[in-house]
Amino acid sequence: MTENLKVTLRHYGVSPWEIEVLYGFLNSHFTVIQDEIKSDDENFVSYLDVEIPLPFNEAFFEWFEFKRWEKVKAVFKEMKRRRGNGNALKININFVGTPRIIFTIDSEDKQWFDNAVEKIDVVLELLPYHLDPKILPSEILEIIYKFDAKSTRWRLSTASSEKKKYIFKEEIWKEIK
Repeated sequence: MTENLKVTLRHYGVSPWEIEVLYGFLNSHFTVIQDEIKSDDENFVSYLDVEIPLPFNEAFFEWFEFKRWEKVKAVFKEMKRRRGNGNALKININFVGTPRIIFTIDSEDKQWFDNAVEKIDVVLELLPYHLDPKILPSEILEIIYKFDAKSTRWRLSTASSEKKKYIFKEEIWKEIK
């Protein structure tokens, strides 16, 4: 891909060990920028926002290497295991692109949390359908996915353009007023 790509880790309540392990897996492909922030959500003891400076697509996973991605996912699951059930950990994974794709992992139950982490890759197969211009509102800059424990899969949640925000309900996008 390109040189000097910067991945940003914004976090609070994350141990130095956890950040160091993530740093080790990311450092071979990125310059890692760490930003310890103040807690802004009293519902979570720990928060990690990973901003990946590449689009969410097959090319990213081929370039980053599947084995390395599996190790990153293992760190996320270990972070949850160490904190137990409940709203202890929230992770946002942001893939920069047009549109920006964001995965929010915040399940209280460890099993559903792990399941969400494991199934991120599956969204690749659905992306052409989700980004279909016949379905997606115009000029969308950001799409947020949330994991649905009832159906055990990632669901479209919200989409934003510069001036409008949409929610995905009943299989269509509806503008939030």
